[in-house]
Amino acid sequence: MAEPITLRIITPERIVLDESAESVQVPALDGSLGILARHAPLVAALGAGELTYTKDGSKRTMFVAGGFVEVRNDTVRVVSDVSEPPGDIDVERAVSAGERARERLHQRKTEHDEEVFDVARAEGSLRRAMMRQFVANRARQ
Repeated sequence: MAEPITLRIITPERIVLDESAESVQVPALDGSLGILARHAPLVAALGAGELTYTKDGSKRTMFVAGGFVEVRNDTVRVVSDVSEPPGDIDVERAVSAGERARERLHQRKTEHDEEVFDVARAEGSLRRAMMRQFVANRARQ
């Protein structure tokens, strides 16, 4: 059995999770980051995606978006703008948000128009909506 690490997931509203795990995988901005016991200390920015962790040999998942991860002394702290277990994800809302983001991207205006559309914001909304759907649907399989 792998050495345990502590996983804490914190949002502005509450402590979402505080328990022991065997491994953790987080969606960093520059790719997925796998963490085991005795991992070197680090801080990394989080992207939107699936956080997975193994506890008692069972794989568990959460959706996270925005924030950062800190690894130190066999403790993984995820401070995230959003964190939802798959069962709490409103898939219809995520689909609707994705459709709105796609529509905004399709109808965006150029810098020469009176209103400048924030493409990065719409792309972020689309990415979060798609990852919410992915995490929720994968948990149902």
